Amino acid sequence: MNEVITIGVDLAKNVFQVHGVDAEGGVVFRRQLRRSQMLPFFKKQPLCLVGVEACATSHHWGREIEALGHQVRLMPPRYVKPYVKRNKNDMADAEAICEAVTRPTMRFVKIKTQEQQSVLMLHRTRHLFIRQRTMLINALRAHLAEFGIVAGIGRNGLEKLLEVIEDGADERVPSTARDCLLALRDQLEFVKRQILDADRRVLAWHRSSELSRRLDDIPGVGPLIATALAASVPDPHAFKSGRDLSAWIGLVPKQHSTGGKERLGHISKAGNRYLRSLLVIGALSVIRRAKQLGYSRRPWLMKLLERRSTKVAAIALANKIARTAWAMMAHGTVYQEPVSQAV
Repeated sequence: MNEVITIGVDLAKNVFQVHGVDAEGGVVFRRQLRRSQMLPFFKKQPLCLVGVEACATSHHWGREIEALGHQVRLMPPRYVKPYVKRNKNDMADAEAICEAVTRPTMRFVKIKTQEQQSVLMLHRTRHLFIRQRTMLINALRAHLAEFGIVAGIGRNGLEKLLEVIEDGADERVPSTARDCLLALRDQLEFVKRQILDADRRVLAWHRSSELSRRLDDIPGVGPLIATALAASVPDPHAFKSGRDLSAWIGLVPKQHSTGGKERLGHISKAGNRYLRSLLVIGALSVIRRAKQLGYSRRPWLMKLLERRSTKVAAIALANKIARTAWAMMAHGTVYQEPVSQAV
């Protein structure tokens, strides 16, 4: 039997499929592995190229298999799909991964460290708490509206509703309903404390990271965006340019060109949705501040806002922020205000 040089792995929760080929592309093995068999199996294999789809648990397995000396490459699932020949099943997926990983034009995903994954988990947890806070506030408003009690939007309106809930003498709210509303209020207070705790943890990591502190100097980038960028982009050199990073985030237009005619549409919204939303929010804050203080520092932004809507301008500015961040990460530089925009 020829020696295996490339292995494709289709990940799952408990049962994994592996597909190995030799230097000529001949199949050496096709087999299923239980979770407990994965690492012992790869310990017995000669050092080779291992392809894995960038999905749940892929970074963990990438680190574990790489520690055994193998060369591990993670690939976006959408780039592997064209190599599935016919029916979709674990065996066909593993074979497609094994073939895709050898393609010279394939784009790979850098394996994240445990620290980077931990920071991203902190961001996701904070984002979950924020969604829960919104759900609880909406629930309080909706339930009280059933008894004819409404208040204006914003924090002041919410405070008035909480006063009604806590006022046991207010006969507009039945006792059974009040008990439910008080439980929702307590849950809301708990979630608020969790958000504040997550903010403190993000700020602590931001202060400990030299890269995150440098990115914080970009207008529109604060500790939240800086830490998300630092953790989401483990290797900026994986992107050839800032435009490639913007495309990965989903901030560049879709292209559908043919016959020499270039057609650009809306932004692709592909890739990292969370990072894209943060950058757009940061860009909106820059635009809002520019409207208050004037556009002397950013005349190009003023000209853009004269022609396009605020939303379009925010997307363009978010794109610019992403490109600037890539340049700083790739070249190890600090932020410098462009001369043409200086006061």
